Amino acid sequence: MRVEIWSDIACPWCYIGKARFEKGLAAFAHRDEIEVVHRSFELDPNRPKGDTAPVIDMLAKKYGRTLEEARAMEAHVASNAHSEGLGYRTEGRDHGNTFDIHRLLHLAKERGRQNELLDLAYRANFAEERSVFDAETLVRLGVEAGLDEAEVRSVLADENAYADAVRADEREAAELGANGVPFFVLDRRYGISGGQPAEVFTQALEQAWQGRALQPVGGDAAACDADGTCEVPGPSGA
Repeated sequence: MRVEIWSDIACPWCYIGKARFEKGLAAFAHRDEIEVVHRSFELDPNRPKGDTAPVIDMLAKKYGRTLEEARAMEAHVASNAHSEGLGYRTEGRDHGNTFDIHRLLHLAKERGRQNELLDLAYRANFAEERSVFDAETLVRLGVEAGLDEAEVRSVLADENAYADAVRADEREAAELGANGVPFFVLDRRYGISGGQPAEVFTQALEQAWQGRALQPVGGDAAACDADGTCEVPGPSGA
């Protein structure tokens, strides 16, 4: 059975949701028979390449909040990440266009290193002091993931390389009704939105495996919308 996951490196709930999905998958009896494929979804596709801004400033502007309120929002997301054993920096991160990262992830998919590169990119963006919007950082991440450096540089230098693959993923997301990420599609029959708890993913996998109609499981889960807005639930949210 195949599970496809639409996500964006700039989406904190995709980072958290991936960890929760993997915990849910680990508890699934047929986990070794599941193929996981990651698909492209840009939260800010119209942002010019090279135009980056501090995340705190971006949040304050987008939500009409003060810088202090934006920092509190980030602190809440960080607590969710930490509860999953993930690193998360609330200061010093950038926000920008992720098209090059998605193109590189398609190269990594062809080379069988997609999951490795995705994990490294998430960690660099959310937990480390490395900007994923810098070309040299992407080269280093690609090499760390096991890709050939010359091939990585060639892809980044050619704006058309894997561009069609990224756009195809995004069109498919729209056709499937995905208006936010993370968005999980199980066996091309069932969809799950948001960074749900691990047990929700396990239950969904079991239902999909058995071929039953997927019943609503769990409550609303945090996600990032197609317009780049990332939901930040209150302290009692997941």
